[in-house]
Amino acid sequence: MASIGKIARRSFLIGSAAIVGGVAFGVYKVKQPAPNPLHSDAGQTALTPYVLIDANGVTIITPRAEMGQGVHSTLAALVAEELDVAWEDITTLHGPPGQAYFNQAIMAAALPFKDYAKSEFVHSVGESLGQAGKLMSLQVTGGSSSMVDGYEKMRHAGATAREVLKLAAARRLGVPSAQLRTEGGQVIAPDGTRLSYVELAEEAARIEPPRVGLRDKSQWKYLGKPMPRVDMLAKSTGTATFGIDVRVPGQKFAALRVNPHLGGGMVSYDDSAARAMAGVEKIIPLEHGVAVVASNTWLAMQAVDAIEVDWKTSDNPADTAAVFAVLNAALDGKPNSTMRDDGDADTLPEGATEVTASYTLPYLAHATMEPMNATALYTGAALTVWCGNQAPVMVRKRCADAAGLEPEAVTVHTTFMGGGFGRRGETDYAVYAAQVAVAMQGTPVQLTWSREEDMRHDYYRPGAVARFRGAVKDGKAVLLDGQIAAQSATRQAGARLLGLPMGGPDKGHVEGAFDQPYLIPNYRVRGYLADLDIPVGFWRSVGNSFNGFFHDTFIDELAHAAGRDPMAFRLEMIEPVHAPSAAVLKAVADMSGWTGKTPDGIGRGVGFTYSFGTPVAQVIEVLDEGGTIRINRAWIAADVGTALDPQNVEAQLTGGMIFGLSAAVHGQITFDEGAVEQGNFPEYDALRMHNAPLPQVRILETGAHLSGVGEPGTPPSMPALANALFDLTGTRARSLPLEDQFNLLI
Repeated sequence: MASIGKIARRSFLIGSAAIVGGVAFGVYKVKQPAPNPLHSDAGQTALTPYVLIDANGVTIITPRAEMGQGVHSTLAALVAEELDVAWEDITTLHGPPGQAYFNQAIMAAALPFKDYAKSEFVHSVGESLGQAGKLMSLQVTGGSSSMVDGYEKMRHAGATAREVLKLAAARRLGVPSAQLRTEGGQVIAPDGTRLSYVELAEEAARIEPPRVGLRDKSQWKYLGKPMPRVDMLAKSTGTATFGIDVRVPGQKFAALRVNPHLGGGMVSYDDSAARAMAGVEKIIPLEHGVAVVASNTWLAMQAVDAIEVDWKTSDNPADTAAVFAVLNAALDGKPNSTMRDDGDADTLPEGATEVTASYTLPYLAHATMEPMNATALYTGAALTVWCGNQAPVMVRKRCADAAGLEPEAVTVHTTFMGGGFGRRGETDYAVYAAQVAVAMQGTPVQLTWSREEDMRHDYYRPGAVARFRGAVKDGKAVLLDGQIAAQSATRQAGARLLGLPMGGPDKGHVEGAFDQPYLIPNYRVRGYLADLDIPVGFWRSVGNSFNGFFHDTFIDELAHAAGRDPMAFRLEMIEPVHAPSAAVLKAVADMSGWTGKTPDGIGRGVGFTYSFGTPVAQVIEVLDEGGTIRINRAWIAADVGTALDPQNVEAQLTGGMIFGLSAAVHGQITFDEGAVEQGNFPEYDALRMHNAPLPQVRILETGAHLSGVGEPGTPPSMPALANALFDLTGTRARSLPLEDQFNLLI
């Protein structure tokens, strides 16, 4: 261990921890690597940004944020498989803002093709297109892309570090590298001599990394098996640091109130009552509201509520009815996209029975369990921000702008998140904290939103409306023509976060409808973008969340119009087109014992949506218990290509389903005088243990490529439940939430 003294002179600042005495290794699959964000003193070496070895062992610097989806655990396992270190001995830290941590997979998914029908050539084109994420510094956790993006990248990082360490040992021992092996964080010679990775790190840092192949799945020790979570102990014992847990010496606490009339400013305010409260230190005016800094969060919240504000009105439509009038009017305009147009959807086939339906879905809040918060310290020359976030580079840029600094003067520490679902891909909560910190120069301040501020100033899942027209003949669907209108989350968020105009056909607006693997001869899907300024953004499963309901509910309506079993009806159309999608339908039918017939008092519905590269089928069962309907059981089947951690995949699919069912039963954001009416969980509820279904999950692995799991469980859950209620009651739900239409157990 003599070399530890030399290594210890090196230090790297990573995330929220200083790693003292380290050398970084790894490769990422790009033609021209981006700058390494792991900085050290002059003359010291940090080869690449993923694997760091110091006196304490191996640290994985992860490019994606941990918000409960288990990503840090699986990223560590990917490295461990190649580096030959015990998985439990790896330390995992979130990477700092850096171009090198760009998300290649999320850009590749933007190609305007039906994902299930991609050829290997198109798949490779998508991987090449993904390099644009580097130019945009797109360090983003989202789109169910963390494992897709890291699957090869992190294994290559581990494999390269392993081989460089072997080369260093070969030089020291005078033995060919091919004769050396690795195990348990050591390089082992034929004579049994063992050299630890720590001993070899200094020499290895000076060796040019070789090209390295990846091990076959048959050699995996960790991947493909259920694994404990690296964050399990800390989260179970309350020692994990979420954004709201950050404490910095001398820290003060802040709360804010922003104009409830969305987009409106502030005419004037009277803060005399707040100033009179003991412990209140400062009142800070903001562009759209006001913040209070105090000795504790509760006091700050009480004080900010005591301020009398004269608010400006909103330019948005006054109420929910007016908002949806705009959405419905958009369907009569020019479509933004026609991303599927097979056959002749204008002409009703001779002898066919026409089916039409109109659907309406509400705006939805993210409602993360941990409300928005951030802690910031401004010194005049620099700004430090601590927060859970899904986009560190964007947070750094927006906070730098708020503080009048260059991005290089801003340090962002990414903490655990108590839920993200797309909401923490935004930057507003960090920017407000930066503005408060500038007003409190030299004092760290934690700004925490109340639940009401959080819910009333979200970037909502867009409300959406749709008109579907179809036809059946001889028991088959022969026409499906869907028109879908909503605000564009992609355009609004793209302009807000990236500062880029987002023109052209909006794929995200119609995903979950145009890209479903059904063989229907006359098949058209058109998207219409509504001109509204209500703040919208990415909500778990994005466009699939409303299109999955529209499309799959209408498929169910076609099945019943054709007099067919809904499961067999779907399977007959899907099987000739996409085998993995057909397999999940067969699996969920087998799991649930589907017969197409249910006894009195029981309803069952099937839902299917292909999203994020993953086909998911669900069956939901409901029971009539003396007039009250209970969601009883649920079966989920999904094909994820490769299940890196089956236990975690199951958890994500189940969580996605519960998220979707909660929205289907309870979720709605409504408006009055341009303001959101809901403010807390009593008005925006979720399923609880007593009314959630007992789930069973089956994971298939026949897909050609690894696919996402964090979001695909959400879209099919909503139509599956509505279809089950139709089976039970004969009433077809064409709008949500369902609690407004059925006597559900609440």
